Amino acid sequence: MTHSNSLSFYAGPAALRQIRSQGMRAQDVAVVPAAAGGPKGLIFHALDQYLFGHWLPAAPRKRTLIGASIGAWRMAAACHADPVAAFTRLADLYCAQSYSTRPSAAEVTAVCVQILSDFIGGHEAEITHHPHYGLHIVTVRGRHLLAAPSNRLSAMTGFAAASVANLFSRASLAQHLERVVIGDARDPVAWLKKEFDAFRTHFVPLGSDNIASALLASGTLPLVMQPMRTMLHAPVGNYWDGGLIDYHLALPYARLPHLADNVDNADGRLVLYPHFSQHIIPGWLDKSLPWRSGNRQHRAWLDNVLVVAPSAAFLSTLPRGKLLDRKDFQAYGSDHAGRIRDWRQAISQGQRLRDDFAAFVAAPERQHIEAL
Repeated sequence: MTHSNSLSFYAGPAALRQIRSQGMRAQDVAVVPAAAGGPKGLIFHALDQYLFGHWLPAAPRKRTLIGASIGAWRMAAACHADPVAAFTRLADLYCAQSYSTRPSAAEVTAVCVQILSDFIGGHEAEITHHPHYGLHIVTVRGRHLLAAPSNRLSAMTGFAAASVANLFSRASLAQHLERVVIGDARDPVAWLKKEFDAFRTHFVPLGSDNIASALLASGTLPLVMQPMRTMLHAPVGNYWDGGLIDYHLALPYARLPHLADNVDNADGRLVLYPHFSQHIIPGWLDKSLPWRSGNRQHRAWLDNVLVVAPSAAFLSTLPRGKLLDRKDFQAYGSDHAGRIRDWRQAISQGQRLRDDFAAFVAAPERQHIEAL
C-alpha cells in the first residue's frame, strides 16, 4: 500500500530505476496503454483529465496511446484538441446509456453507435492528426468458425470452440482470433510490429474515415452486440472487442527504444499505465485462469512499465464497494436513475486518484512503489 490512500504503484525494474534516479517526469512517458473493461474505465475520468489536459501537455513529445474497448475510447478522448471536455462528454454519454429489460444485439449496437456519434462526431480529424499523440485501436478479427458466422447460434458455437482452445493455450486461441491494430501511420510502433506471440496481427491505417468503425469494433461485445462487418482499409471479416485477445494489453513494452534526443531526456521510454489493479491479464478469456497473469508470464515485457491502480482502501469507498461493472446493468435492472447516480458518485470520487497522482509526481520518493 502507498502512503497515499487511493492509489497503489507497481513498477518494472527499469521503470523503478528511472523514477528513483530522475523522479516522475512527464517527458519520460512514451506510451500510455488503456485496458478493456467497460464502465471500469470511468474511474479514471479525473485522472485522465489531469494527465492529458495538464501534465503531459506541459512536456510535449511524440507519444503512443494504445487501447482496447473502453480503453480505446478513453485514448480517443485524450486526442481531442480539448481533452478535458472530451472526457466529460464521454463520461456523460456512457453513464446515460440505458436499455430495455432484455435488449437485442441490434439495440445494444444502436445505442453504442449513437454514443460514438455524439462523442467523436465532428472531431475525427483532430483525433487522428494530433500533433503529439499517435492513437492505436486494438480489435480482433474472427477466423474459422468465427470468420463469418451466419447467425447467433453459429457465433455461439465459434466462441465456445475458442474458449475451449484458450484453456489449452493462448496459442490455440490464435487459431480462432487474430489481432487487428488500427493506428496512426505517423507512429510506426516498431516495438509492436515484430512478432511477439502466436496471434497473427494486421496493422491498418487510422483516419477520419474509419475511426468511428474502429472504436465501435474495439468495443463490440461478442453475442451482446452485432459484429462489425465492414472496416475501411482493413481485411474483410467480422470484428469484435479487442479485449478478447488483449484484455489488459500485455504487450512487449520493453522493446521501446532508448531515446537520447536531448540532455534532459536520457531515457524517455517509460510506459505509464493507469490500470484497474496490479494484475495484467492477457485476454478476456483468461480472467478465470490465474496462471495466465501477464505479470508472471511476460515479466520481461513490463520492465519499463509503471502501473497506477486504485487501492483496496479506495475501492471499498465506492458504491457497492467495487469498480463500476457491466453487470451493474443487471444489478440495477430498470432503476436506471439509481445506476446513473451511483456511477456519477464513483466518477466524482475518482478525483482522489487525480490528486494523489499529482502528489506522487511532486514527490515520488515519498511513495512506496511495489514490484510489478
